[in-house]
Amino acid sequence: METDPVDRPVTAVGRGEKVETDSGAGGRDPWKTVLYNCGCHTFDAVEKIVIKATRCSLSQARSISNEVHTRGSAAIYEGHRERCEAVAEVVASIGLRVEVVR
Repeated sequence: METDPVDRPVTAVGRGEKVETDSGAGGRDPWKTVLYNCGCHTFDAVEKIVIKATRCSLSQARSISNEVHTRGSAAIYEGHRERCEAVAEVVASIGLRVEVVR
């Protein structure tokens, strides 16, 4: 697990991986950044932007891109709302469809 500049845990989420989350104050359910399949980006482009946004490994990014391709969507990050929104902003910068949900 890595930390972002304000020392919050950074967790990329892929199929079959144990998820560690930063659930915020009071132990409330964490927010999630969900990436949707659009069919207009290459696996390589998706993997690169997921790595940039979440600071995950190439292996995790490949797992995520495969899940998005086969299932139609995947949670790529879980944590505080502000960090999820920051991850979504980076991913959306190349035209991918993402949303932040609870």
